[in-house]
Amino acid sequence: MAYQVTLQPSGHTFSAAADTTLLEAALDAGFNLPYGCKNGACGACKGKVLDGQVDHGAAQDHALSADERATGMTLFCCAKPRSDLSLEVREIGVARDIPVKILPCRVQQLERLAEDVMALRLKLPANERMQFLAGQYIEFLLPDGKRRAFSLANAPHDDALLEIHVRRVPGGNFTEHVFTTMKERDILRIEGPLGSFFLREDSTKPIVMVAGGTGFAPLKGLIEHALHIGITRPLTLYWGAKDRAGLYLDTLPQAWAAAHPHITYIPVLSEPTATDHWTGRTGLAHEAALADHPDLSAYQAYVCGAPAMCEAALRDFTAHGLPSGEFFADVFSYAPR
Repeated sequence: MAYQVTLQPSGHTFSAAADTTLLEAALDAGFNLPYGCKNGACGACKGKVLDGQVDHGAAQDHALSADERATGMTLFCCAKPRSDLSLEVREIGVARDIPVKILPCRVQQLERLAEDVMALRLKLPANERMQFLAGQYIEFLLPDGKRRAFSLANAPHDDALLEIHVRRVPGGNFTEHVFTTMKERDILRIEGPLGSFFLREDSTKPIVMVAGGTGFAPLKGLIEHALHIGITRPLTLYWGAKDRAGLYLDTLPQAWAAAHPHITYIPVLSEPTATDHWTGRTGLAHEAALADHPDLSAYQAYVCGAPAMCEAALRDFTAHGLPSGEFFADVFSYAPR
């Protein structure tokens, strides 16, 4: 059975099944509520039941006292609906509403996606979750005091592990460590979430996305989030790489495009080799986007990659009509963002 839930003061409504927590149902419906641990221990998701009944579930007493329960408070990460509900809660509208944390994490998995690309999946402590918006990034806090920034490649609804894609940089201390000496179960320290690169969900404009190399990572998170919450705006993804090996997860966007008519995927190689047997688009990814969309006045653009690519895309896209306020970039560099 499903119940109608109304959030106050926004008036937003969504449906919540009796066996689903209110937090899960809200996130699935595209409404960002604050949370921390997701298991009833921290109290970050606490809000008030203005009308209706809930099952408080596994909420722990130190996070939700008996007195608080008596006054209508509950933890949305544990509470399940037992009737239609009206809830008082502070919704998260922008990145600045999400607390930035410094946390330890464990390397749960190292997966080589290409000769020079490693997927790093990180597990937080049992009672911690890092709330984030799709497309944001984290920084590793290194023992020498330096930081290294990497975009999150997973969507917020899939947050049991944090996923980043690391390209090996010759001479780069951190990336060399990832590829040569890092082991599963190693402990690291991170800070996040950071950044203002996230999907503007209130827009109805079609989307052009351009990724250069591992700039695919945050766009992967954006697209998986959009699919999860049911956004069906036309979306075209251009993924640029030097050769075919640079399209290290090529089958994934192919699958998105095959399964969802509103998604188009166009890979672009700048220097395909003879052994690539490439018959697709060549050149620069953002120029391929312009060839297909000579008038960008009605679009939003999300661009991720090296500084030169992002700067060229901004210059050329705005010259072709893209409003400057509709250009969003995650610029990959080897210094903290």
